[in-house]
Amino acid sequence: MPPPPGGVLWTLSGDVRQLLMLPAAFTLQVAHPAIAAGVDTYSVFRTDPWGRGERSLRSVQLWTYGGKEAVEEGRRVRRLHRDIQGTDTRGRRYHALDPACYAWVHATGFPIYRHAGRYLLRPFTPAQERQLYQEWLQVGRILGLHDRDMPQTIEEYWPYYHRMLAEEIEPTAVARELVATDVPLPCPTAGSLPVRLLLRLTWPVLRVWFLRLRAFVTAGYMPPEARAAVGLEWTPAQERTLRRFSAVVRVLVPLLPERLRYLPIAREARARWRAGTWDEVPARP
Repeated sequence: MPPPPGGVLWTLSGDVRQLLMLPAAFTLQVAHPAIAAGVDTYSVFRTDPWGRGERSLRSVQLWTYGGKEAVEEGRRVRRLHRDIQGTDTRGRRYHALDPACYAWVHATGFPIYRHAGRYLLRPFTPAQERQLYQEWLQVGRILGLHDRDMPQTIEEYWPYYHRMLAEEIEPTAVARELVATDVPLPCPTAGSLPVRLLLRLTWPVLRVWFLRLRAFVTAGYMPPEARAAVGLEWTPAQERTLRRFSAVVRVLVPLLPERLRYLPIAREARARWRAGTWDEVPARP
């Protein structure tokens, strides 16, 4: 079952501020040579970035807020990765469900949440950090990870994390592409007709702005040691800008009404929890 209502992930995962954290997690994932090779070959992140992002976000939300549906979503994710295999950039054979690869994709979430949370929310207490890690392990079990595939305590996690950064993580071509500000990016196609027309007219400007923001938050909300392993530059001036930007976000988001502060699946789950029906599977289109 997913992490319990009222836990650390219950508060964190559905908050709109997660949208600023996810680019760092995705980039750290594809800095692994095998994962980069799989994404480069099989993913539609270049041709359908908005659709892929929406589907990924929905999946992440279901792991925490899906109730009984979370288990089926975990099975769906494994089925999706069943045929992803090939040779990575170091000439090694890989399969997406190999524990070494599959566990790293999941493991990146914890240090990103921990680091970005210091800027966008508040630093976690030691007890909250431990709870966050245990809840993240619980999510991993939903995704089909065995306890032997992931460090089971924070004390075991950090040596694993630093070893991965030292031995496996590198500035892969896919990771560099995710922080590039001069790559093609198709215009979003969602929304009403007036919105789509406005986006089409303004996309040459918005595209540049979006790519710069994505590169900034990716590097900024990635822990410094991971940033160095991925080969991302970061200056004191950028750090000052990040702190100012984060302070504004940290103050403004809690003032928003719930319908704007929480993402749709999280908002729906919170309403069901208050009504005492959270563990019932909602009807979905």
